[in-house]
Amino acid sequence: MGINPKSRRGRRIAQRLAAIAVATLVMVPLACFPARAADPAIPNFWGSKERLQKPDLSGIQRLRFLTTVDFPPFNFLDSDGQLTGFNIDLARAICAELGILDKCQVQALPFGELGKALDKGEGEAVIAGLAITQKSREEFVFSRPYLRFPARFIMPKATALSEPIYSKIAGLRIGVMAGSAHERMLRAYFPDAKPVTFTRQDWLYESLRDRKIDGAFGDGMRFSFWLAGTDSRGCCRFAGGPYLAPEYLGDGMAIAVTKDDFALAAAFDYALREITVKGKFAELYLRYFPVSFY
Repeated sequence: MGINPKSRRGRRIAQRLAAIAVATLVMVPLACFPARAADPAIPNFWGSKERLQKPDLSGIQRLRFLTTVDFPPFNFLDSDGQLTGFNIDLARAICAELGILDKCQVQALPFGELGKALDKGEGEAVIAGLAITQKSREEFVFSRPYLRFPARFIMPKATALSEPIYSKIAGLRIGVMAGSAHERMLRAYFPDAKPVTFTRQDWLYESLRDRKIDGAFGDGMRFSFWLAGTDSRGCCRFAGGPYLAPEYLGDGMAIAVTKDDFALAAAFDYALREITVKGKFAELYLRYFPVSFY
């Protein structure tokens, strides 16, 4: 059944689709899209005219980042037992941009201990994917998000759709993980699709690869690793998007500091923007995510 834009339901759905389209355009500025068809898309959450004041950190004695070892590709132990990952390299890049690389340290702890360690003064910042929620905002101050996780469609290469997808997807069988935020988002924003729910990710992938469903909807980052791996057999690609919807998917990843350390959070914002403008963020992003999920 199509959408009648003159009906109350049609207007409501159109408004939702407009909202998600605006979110995609505003929260992922033009810099995230490839300049040429072969270029990977790099996320950029900074306005082109935005300027931030460079902080004076000459008085800082040390800057200890707290993280974990079990969240690849963001933070993990490599084959030599060394702590590495996107977050680790990003922390180093931040320190280099702020001119305090010699004062920076990274320490790994169990995830459940990070907040307490920060409160006790055992570190100055947490870079480990702490969820940004109303409750966590009462406990910590967060930098601006440096990475968000869009929802994406993946479809067989021969039948992959282009935007606008909402008018083309009516009646298509779209795989999605049962009970997930992505299922709720799919039903809300693409009500004319036919969701096919799965309880296991590998079953969803197998059904897509075998053309038992027309496409899949879910976490773009997770999909990117499957598309780049051998299990996909080169069957599929991203279609449309990316779709950023904080009300379903959260605000992404940011650096947490103690609730009264606004100056340090502002310093991180400055460094993150400079890293993005100078191309360092793109370098790190493609190092760990060779198939861009934007």
